[in-house]
Amino acid sequence: MVSRTKKKASKTKKTSAQSSVGNSLPSFVLSEEVVVDLRRSLLSWYGAQGRDLPWRQTQDPYAIWISEIMLQQTQVKTVIPYYERWLTKFPNVEVLAAADQQAVLKLWEGLGYYARARNLHKAAQQVVSEFGGVFPQDLEGAIALKGIGRTTAGGILSAAFNLPTPILDGNVKRVLARLIAFPKVPNKDLNALWKVSEQVLDPKQPRDFNQAIMDLGATLCTRHNPACLLCPWHSGCAAYNQNAVTDFPMTESRKPLPHKQIGVAVITDTAGKILIDRRKQEGLLGGLWEFPGGKIEPGESQADCVKREIQEELGIEIEVGSKLITIDHAYTHFKVTLNVFNCTHLSGEPQTIECDEVKWVTLDEIADYPFPKANGQIIEAMRLQSKQKLQ
Repeated sequence: MVSRTKKKASKTKKTSAQSSVGNSLPSFVLSEEVVVDLRRSLLSWYGAQGRDLPWRQTQDPYAIWISEIMLQQTQVKTVIPYYERWLTKFPNVEVLAAADQQAVLKLWEGLGYYARARNLHKAAQQVVSEFGGVFPQDLEGAIALKGIGRTTAGGILSAAFNLPTPILDGNVKRVLARLIAFPKVPNKDLNALWKVSEQVLDPKQPRDFNQAIMDLGATLCTRHNPACLLCPWHSGCAAYNQNAVTDFPMTESRKPLPHKQIGVAVITDTAGKILIDRRKQEGLLGGLWEFPGGKIEPGESQADCVKREIQEELGIEIEVGSKLITIDHAYTHFKVTLNVFNCTHLSGEPQTIECDEVKWVTLDEIADYPFPKANGQIIEAMRLQSKQKLQ
């Protein structure tokens, strides 16, 4: 519920959004005077307080594109080392397009949301084959590339070519929702917020403006404990003037995250090699390697699950031995507990029933393959176990 303790003040502010009244949600219109003041104050603040980030030191659309994809749902401090390693290994779109997908996924390993890497690789091939290796300089062409939506396209086109293309990432949604005290969950009416983003964008300095509004959301207009008194927009912010900043953006109540119990097998053969399989291309972790296993059914023991899953997925018989490790890991929309067992291969030739590829590898060779983050803990546990056996 929006606080009304300063309702009168919010109506008298010239910089507040004006809305039509009716049965439908209001459409917000900012006056030209307000927009000019918002642009001026934000760009002045950015000139003094803007972050010094590596992708802001270039206008190369390829480098900017890489940063935009990596920054999707990932913090800047996490992205920077990945970004620098990426440009060293894949310095331009032609090199990326020609790369093997496994090399791409390996370099992305640990950054999460692996569909981004798969789409980036495919989009690089699109740029080379359909655009002659030149990133398209229009919104329609940019959005036609795999993994690029309107916000990402706007970010690239404004930063690389200084084109007046608006953006609406998570930070910008929050800033604009507070600016106009948007009376709805943002994702329920994105068109309205897109119109506000278009209104406030400075057509003469779109590159700096878009970077500035993202910085505003990332550093001052944060989700929790926003630093309103330091914000260049606070005097004209409807949420601030209603004393209700933390009420915006409005949110929906969320259900508890589903929690899946998974049985996982670390299968070794008589030579001590370990069986790994490569997931199919679709899904959250598509194209990555893993230790096989699956969901524990109601009433099923962990060991029975592992044995059943391996028969169903790979068509082989195993003996389930001691537990190696238990790992709890959270994804965006669900949690998993991995119950990992040492297993011995008994009979049968591994088949690609539920995966794209299977391999027997040594413990030393495992580092050459891209694995999901949680599997890294399994590998470390295997290495520790191997050292203990040698002692």
